[in-house]
Amino acid sequence: MSRPETGGEVRISAAQARHLHLAVQGLLKVPRARATRARVLAAITRMRLLQIDTISVVARSPYLVLFSRLGPYEPRWLDALLERGAIFECWAHEACFAPMADYALHRGQFGARSNHWAHQRAARVYREHRAAMDGLLAHIRANGAVKSSDFARKDDARAGWWEWKDEKRWLEAWFALGDLMIARRENFQRVYDLAERVLAHAKIDVAALPAADAPREFVRGAVRALGISQARWIADYFRSARKLKDADLDDFVAAGELIRVNVRGWQNPGYVHRDHLPLLARAQRSSLRATHTALLSPFDPVVWDRERALTMFDFDYRLECYTPAPKRRFGYYTLPILHRGRLAGRLDAKAHRADGTFEIKSIHLQPDAAPDDALIAGVARAIRECAVWHGTPRVVVRTCDPPGFAKRIRVALSRA
Repeated sequence: MSRPETGGEVRISAAQARHLHLAVQGLLKVPRARATRARVLAAITRMRLLQIDTISVVARSPYLVLFSRLGPYEPRWLDALLERGAIFECWAHEACFAPMADYALHRGQFGARSNHWAHQRAARVYREHRAAMDGLLAHIRANGAVKSSDFARKDDARAGWWEWKDEKRWLEAWFALGDLMIARRENFQRVYDLAERVLAHAKIDVAALPAADAPREFVRGAVRALGISQARWIADYFRSARKLKDADLDDFVAAGELIRVNVRGWQNPGYVHRDHLPLLARAQRSSLRATHTALLSPFDPVVWDRERALTMFDFDYRLECYTPAPKRRFGYYTLPILHRGRLAGRLDAKAHRADGTFEIKSIHLQPDAAPDDALIAGVARAIRECAVWHGTPRVVVRTCDPPGFAKRIRVALSRA
């Protein structure tokens, strides 16, 4: 078997590639150490991005992504990291938390991000509402941080985000343009303040941050965060540019920054960051062992790229909460089930916090997922731990596919 240090062609299997990906993402092994604030920050730093979503059928996505990797932890730690400036909010893959060490990359390189839809929309809003937006910014400068709820609606509309009041749109535009930052969140609602005040509060000297070659660092950073990636998946991670081709990475490979890898079963080569050479060598020796079972957020980096999840895990995943109910196949808010290196199925859950019930509306296993004792025990344990962390220790299972799985998972849950 070839070794990366020999300089020859590097070959690994599809399973070894999956294990490398999960090891870098922090999902290969059962977390051994107790979760701490420092480990929360380390997980975000390793992923480079933690996508934000407001749906709270179960825990909101950023909290669940961290739980899948760390086990039980205090969600307020994430809020505290934002308030003290260890992380910040930005537009990247979508709305995301990112480590403050990457501030110069995301906020100081608007030329490199001008193609992002959020930046384009913000620029359009400013062109159309310049006077009002300038007035809002002056108000914040004079009076301090604001929430969108500080401003009354001028109509009776109560629709979704597309019916935001003017001030909310203007705040979001200033945030995307970089003049405002999110100082903290109150009940998950954004509190906006001038960027210079947020940075000063966090004791961040922007001039002292290392300059970032954004186009190249977005490539290097995405490959490093993913562990292994095909060229065409790289740009999606940070939403940084058009889809790349293998030829676009030739100079990265020539410089030794990326290692080109032949993955059996893939039509295209994979790429590994040089920092992960030791892990790549372990993957080749099949010494990366997958032991973790967890429920993943729909916005977890492992599944947020549908093509990547299909290629790497043979798992065709689409979030159906935006699909009309009669057209849903698996449920409103399905959580992918990770089991020992494979995506074994999906689970449609709802946390009823008022009465302490974690309702599982359905579980659908993959056709090739054998419902053996290990899978049942692992899934039951993952469900029980997630339910207890939610403060909803009573678990109710409705339906399962295959049908016989329901009875067995209920028995296993009673023992978990």
